Amino acid sequence: MARAKRSSPPAPAEPAAAQTVPETGGTLTVDLAAIESNWRALARRLLAADCAAVVKADAYGLGLKPVVARLAQAGCKTFFVADLAEARAVRSRARDVTIYVLDGFTPQWGDGLIDIDARPVINSTTELAEWDAFVSARAWQGGAALHVDTGMHRLGITPEEAAALAPRAQTENHGIAMLMSHLACAETPDHPLNAKQIALFRELHLLYPGIPASLANSSGIFLGNSAHFDLARPGAALYGVNPTPRQANPMQSVVELTGRILQLRSVERDDTVGYAATWTAKRPSRIAVAALGYADGLMRGGSGTDDRPGGAAIVAGKRCPIVGRISMDLVCIDVTELPDGAVHRGDSAVLIGGEIPIDEVAAAAGTIGYEVLTRLGARCHLVYRGA
Repeated sequence: MARAKRSSPPAPAEPAAAQTVPETGGTLTVDLAAIESNWRALARRLLAADCAAVVKADAYGLGLKPVVARLAQAGCKTFFVADLAEARAVRSRARDVTIYVLDGFTPQWGDGLIDIDARPVINSTTELAEWDAFVSARAWQGGAALHVDTGMHRLGITPEEAAALAPRAQTENHGIAMLMSHLACAETPDHPLNAKQIALFRELHLLYPGIPASLANSSGIFLGNSAHFDLARPGAALYGVNPTPRQANPMQSVVELTGRILQLRSVERDDTVGYAATWTAKRPSRIAVAALGYADGLMRGGSGTDDRPGGAAIVAGKRCPIVGRISMDLVCIDVTELPDGAVHRGDSAVLIGGEIPIDEVAAAAGTIGYEVLTRLGARCHLVYRGA
């Protein structure tokens, strides 16, 4: 009788929990459903204009590809990026959308733009001449946006140049897919430059009949119908930054940044914490040290010192101040006010999210929410909620 073959015992399965344990100190959670909700809320404010999405800088640091996929599925038809590489990433996730490249045209990008059917934003008459020569040589009918500087004084052709080019819009195959400009002070609704830019852009648009126009950014949407034209281009508001800084934020929070608490330690009165001894305990204190630092996007400007308060964290459900300098990998949090036993090694501290909105974190660091967002996630464990 033949002996049955003996099989090797199966390797033990890795526990499910072990498969999902972050291997980093910090975790960045991005709520894709909130991004979609913010886009829909902005679109509802546009009575006669379409709503695009600005996804440059890797969707403000939150992941261009998943953000584009979610917004395209929601119905967004137009995306704005900074460069050709970002345009390729958009096209890989959204086949039937229009893509505008804000950094404009360079002959070295030409074939790549054709390859993915993306449109450059023409920012000077030199670029326009190069673009015209390129599309003529390639016999390509791809369009471009014409960017007019109405007061930002950064990129764009002058109003005089725009007026001189206007007869081109009456010719066949003129190649101008959109006329656009950029508001400089939309976050300040009563700034006189807003009305000046809107009026000038309206006058120029009249010279380009039949060509769609775009002026409003996130905050520009809240200036009213006069700023909306045919297409609005929200960016930061999609990701939870307040487009109306003087009022309550109408957008949903999108990100949560948490750090694992590595150690709880006691310091005596007059002891100092962190580099350069910039914070001194004014009483016997308990300090939680969390595994997050400026390498994770937690900006050093949010440090708490003897001279000024810094940012805050939510620990065990309570707001606690950041003390001492935020270093590359660590942040110290004063948890003295928490009851004994309320916090333990291995718990999480919330540095952004919930009761600590992105704009508060930015203000504590002396900057804006845009900069904070684009610095997040380089090293953190990344989680997409609602994917």
